[in-house]
Amino acid sequence: MGSVNTKVTLCGIEMDNPIIPASGTFGFGYEFAELYDINCLGTFSFKGTTKDPRFGNPTPRIAECYAGMINAVGLQNPGVEKVISEELPRLAKCFHKPVMANVSGFAIEDYAYTCEKLDKEDQVGWLEVNVSCPNVHGGGMSFGTQPEAAAAVTRAVKAVTKKPVIIKLSPNVTDIVSIAKACEEAGADGISLINTLLGMRINLNTRKPVIANKMGGFSGPAIFPVAVRMVYQVAHAVKIPVVGMGGVSSAEDVIELMLAGATAVEVGAANLVNPFACRDIINDLPRVMEKYRIQSLSEIIGQA
Repeated sequence: MGSVNTKVTLCGIEMDNPIIPASGTFGFGYEFAELYDINCLGTFSFKGTTKDPRFGNPTPRIAECYAGMINAVGLQNPGVEKVISEELPRLAKCFHKPVMANVSGFAIEDYAYTCEKLDKEDQVGWLEVNVSCPNVHGGGMSFGTQPEAAAAVTRAVKAVTKKPVIIKLSPNVTDIVSIAKACEEAGADGISLINTLLGMRINLNTRKPVIANKMGGFSGPAIFPVAVRMVYQVAHAVKIPVVGMGGVSSAEDVIELMLAGATAVEVGAANLVNPFACRDIINDLPRVMEKYRIQSLSEIIGQA
């Protein structure tokens, strides 16, 4: 089994394998470090961090679906100052690789402030900037739904950081390619997609939405074909690397997204179903690579 090479390079940083637990499904890592050695991961994307602390949305904020789930957690996090002073030192004790910092904001200045702070942290390898948040100045539409707005966030963050900036896009748009290209032109080092689709469930007994927020982010295996399609479209339209995600739950899924054009692959909802999901996928990669006669993962990126 030792003959295959699982290494990939993402924005100039080499990773032992392409597997990355997705933001919001892995906390700040140390909860999972109690279950297994998380240093087996390529890296992980930590919980979405905002300038100020956020309590999150009212409960209930999780709804079950066929082959997936809907969540409306609402970016609950302690704010960037606490993340730097408390979460990162705790993480340093159990994770010895560069980590991906996930950043959210409600105004362009928020993004710039939070990214500038996290950019100075040695542990941070990449900044994954989530433009799926409501833009408070733009009437509540997310920054990720218009090319100009996504580009404006990208430029603002690139102006205050030295580390690779990966823009995480929302799939809730009609033309994902134009948004990805706008981010690339504005200086993005990578594109990460897809964030959750917008979903909703209604309780037949109460005749009310299951989630207090009415709607939430729909994730899980059901959205995988959408992820494959969007990763394929974007990877063929831009020259910067793509991080693929959306319903990934097996080593086969990882190979499929890489064939579509992903350099690395994030695993989200699967971690909430099975906390060992990422470890199991990593352990299974060599078997699947041998089955499909793949010597080196980096060679198959975009081969479909």
